[in-house]
Amino acid sequence: MTTPISLETLPRHQAAIVDDIDWSRLATPEARRLRELGFDSGVPVQVLHRARLGAGPVACRIGRMTVALRRPVAGAIRVSIEPLAAE
Repeated sequence: MTTPISLETLPRHQAAIVDDIDWSRLATPEARRLRELGFDSGVPVQVLHRARLGAGPVACRIGRMTVALRRPVAGAIRVSIEPLAAE
């Protein structure tokens, strides 16, 4: 099992699983939005795009949706990288 990292720093196109969300770092509307979008422990997630200058949003896939998250929100989400499937 890998050490959890923040979604903000997850490499692009790397499959991961949401490990934990630090709800205390999020404002109530942000936390509500994440819950409505389906962010919860055990959910697969993948970073698709990240703004180059480091201040812009992080686009990620959760389920069949693509969502944009502000960097501080993505930083509150801890993920574990999925191990490669045995062939």
